[in-house]
Amino acid sequence: MSPLRVIFFGTAELACPSLSMLVRSPAFDVATVVTQPDRPKGRHLARQPSLVKMLATQANLPVLQPDRARDPSFVDQLAQLQPDLVVVVAYGQILPRQILDLPAFGCLNVHASLLPKYRGAAPIQWAILNDEKDTGVTIMKMDEGLDTGSILCQQTTPIATDDDAPTLAERLARIGAELLLKTIPDYVSGRIVPRKQPDQGASYARKIAKEDGHLDWAQPARSLWNRVRAFVPWPGAYTSLPGEPRPQLLKIWQADVAGESAAPPGEILAASRDGIVVACGHGTLRILALQREGGRRLSVGEFLAGHRLEPGQRLG
Repeated sequence: MSPLRVIFFGTAELACPSLSMLVRSPAFDVATVVTQPDRPKGRHLARQPSLVKMLATQANLPVLQPDRARDPSFVDQLAQLQPDLVVVVAYGQILPRQILDLPAFGCLNVHASLLPKYRGAAPIQWAILNDEKDTGVTIMKMDEGLDTGSILCQQTTPIATDDDAPTLAERLARIGAELLLKTIPDYVSGRIVPRKQPDQGASYARKIAKEDGHLDWAQPARSLWNRVRAFVPWPGAYTSLPGEPRPQLLKIWQADVAGESAAPPGEILAASRDGIVVACGHGTLRILALQREGGRRLSVGEFLAGHRLEPGQRLG
């Protein structure tokens, strides 16, 4: 049997293991890779390629970077490739009907949640933020909706207490790649029949905004702990320390839930190498690693060696 001719759409790091597995497998011929245009990044805003583009270039694969996936000239380019299958992982645009109808076996998407829960752009962050005990990966056949296509298969993984967004994303990327490779042959042969997503339990994981990282100390300590884990590395959980001429922004990289306290939310209860303990609406949060605005990430011991904090000070 000749290899399946595949067009791969992906941009984020989550997509890289799936592309790697397709490239390595003799069952697939990756005809081209589609990714988002190079974007300005870093202090000097130099245009940088996506991780998927870098991986595709290393594998000597053709790369397309349309501004809009629904551009007619781009759709014509794909049609000329006569794909058997399109695979989409963390691409960043909704595909139009013209592309969905191109391949003989349709378009499959690897989504980092147990659909219909957490449709949308940031399922990993919202699963942690909402204190889910587990999450997983769904392989679905795409339609024109936002992650509303029929399900081929799913695999669950627990969210561990030491997980944050990067560690969970890395695991889900690996699970998704392995699941994709196992699923495609059964799907193409007809042994897997796509099943419609249930309406019950559907939820939307909207794109994360910078202001989502702000820590409201009136919230329970566990909620703030989840916020710290969910928003590493961007936008980062942050608070501020009063100062002159303006408050000092503090980015919190690592924390855990400590004991109880009747102190006002935001009050520093202790500051030592063991952690900066802050009162919350319920319980206390122990800060273990943080970063001053314009500085670098420091352990709490390193931070306190150069920035004195005293019990009774308030974070905002």
